Amino acid sequence: MGRRVAVTGMGVVSCIGNDITTFWNNLVDGVCGIEQITEFPTDELAVRIGGKVKNFDPANYGMDRQFVRKQDPFTIYGMAASVQAMQNSGLVAGQNIDPFRLGTYICSGVGGLESIYREMGKMHEDPSGRWISPNFIPVMIGDTAGAQVAIRFGAKGSCLDIVTACSSSTHSIGEAYRAIKDGYADAVICGGTDNCTIPVGLAGFANCRALTHEDNPKRASRPFSGDRSGFVMADGAAVLILEEYEHALARGVQIHAEVRGYGTSCDAFHATAPRPDGSTQARCMTDAAKEAGFDERTDCVYVNAHGTGTHLNDVTETISYKAAFGDFAYKLHISSTKSMHGHMFGATGAAEAIATIMTLKYGIIPPTINLDTPDPECDLDYTPNKAVKAPVSLGLTDSFGFGGHNACLAFRKPR
Repeated sequence: MGRRVAVTGMGVVSCIGNDITTFWNNLVDGVCGIEQITEFPTDELAVRIGGKVKNFDPANYGMDRQFVRKQDPFTIYGMAASVQAMQNSGLVAGQNIDPFRLGTYICSGVGGLESIYREMGKMHEDPSGRWISPNFIPVMIGDTAGAQVAIRFGAKGSCLDIVTACSSSTHSIGEAYRAIKDGYADAVICGGTDNCTIPVGLAGFANCRALTHEDNPKRASRPFSGDRSGFVMADGAAVLILEEYEHALARGVQIHAEVRGYGTSCDAFHATAPRPDGSTQARCMTDAAKEAGFDERTDCVYVNAHGTGTHLNDVTETISYKAAFGDFAYKLHISSTKSMHGHMFGATGAAEAIATIMTLKYGIIPPTINLDTPDPECDLDYTPNKAVKAPVSLGLTDSFGFGGHNACLAFRKPR
């Protein structure tokens, strides 16, 4: 059966809040953080909106100017979320946990895209490469955020950067869960971070026809709506501290939730499109739910959907719920919080895991905003526009990444 795994810390940086309380309150209130982009010129771009991080000061998380100057924003966001989560957990390597039993699984779907974009510009101006920063390579690599977090907290256990596109941080949490469950670690700092809402990122995703071209930012992200037109890019980070349950109890720390299941699968179908019959997506859900002891006679289930707002994803996701749960799919409470915080790429799974844990904790289902004209093909309870109360006993969150990477996590209240 393995060891039990608790969630003892959480941290977030996002367009709807840079701490857990603000993030959660805005989700419940249906606040949209998507806005017109003002951080750089967008006149020539096809897409001009996104979920940019706001009111963020790295100094609040103990990062000095030299560190900030050298690092890509994805590392800075990941560090800020990790500082929050570690402070929340109270773990200190060498004091209340063996440093070699503390792991770091901080992922990024894309890595240091802003650094790549900047340095490539220099290369085009001067092909000799003489002006390329000596920090370029160590700053842009996708494992940099995890490495910097491990350095900051003295975590000498396994340090992994799992890259599975939009599923990256869901897989990171799931693999951290398994590492603790199977005895390879006592705690893991896990989650994801990304900063892709820059000109080249917007152009790239727009040209592969994934993004909405909606001009009104507050109405742009419309998962499961009949008039949806694509997803909205967003930046940020989200980090959880997973800890062996008895280890957490012995410290007397607050346990936010228990990780009870994890499922993962691959569509083995297409580089960007989901498998149309939903069978592989359903499999990761049924595996996670079964491991968590799902019982349709007694469980009230919330699912934080991948819910990107693209036509193919939302229809296929609906099909997958029906394939996984049968008639019980119509009893699921489901919502896509991407309607408010946008698609945070490598960070999105961890942010949605936090939303799921908070839903379990408070018994409030956050809404899918902008769901005024539901797609007839998306006929499940997607919690349109207003939060609702429900006695949730099992929380699931699923992520489906480009390349067919699927993952699902299951949480229950601590007991």
